[in-house]
Amino acid sequence: MRITAFRALMAEEFGRVRSETIARDHVFSDLDGLTVDQALEAGVPTRTIWRVVCEAFDVPVERR
Repeated sequence: MRITAFRALMAEEFGRVRSETIARDHVFSDLDGLTVDQALEAGVPTRTIWRVVCEAFDVPVERR
């Protein structure tokens, strides 16, 4: 999944402002203590990051 598609999914699920805040500030233990933005910079696959975000925020399966 491209980063632009990932960002679009985040914005669709959480709203633009909240998704940006989550990406910048929320630390995910399943991403080894990284934020979404840090994980992207570190080269973690976007699909992996999306799964972690979905689990952490209880996104319904049909929207994953």
